[in-house]
Amino acid sequence: MSVEQQLAQIKKAIDKARDMRYRAEAKLEELENQKTRLLVELEELGVKPEELEQEIQRLEREIDHSLKETWDLIPKELLNNE
Repeated sequence: MSVEQQLAQIKKAIDKARDMRYRAEAKLEELENQKTRLLVELEELGVKPEELEQEIQRLEREIDHSLKETWDLIPKELLNNE
């Protein structure tokens, strides 16, 4: 392989790496913006990021409880005739 060919390959690799870097920087900026939006939304909901898992569990328990209450209100004879 000639020196010119090697230099062309090196230039191509550098250009590809530069393109990948630009894409990674754009993705990082997009993710940082998304994180900021999510933190603002959590603040509006009154939930701290470190309490998010507990809040999700609380909401899941609340949903389960509400579903159970709803099923309990349906007459059993209506459920058996499916």
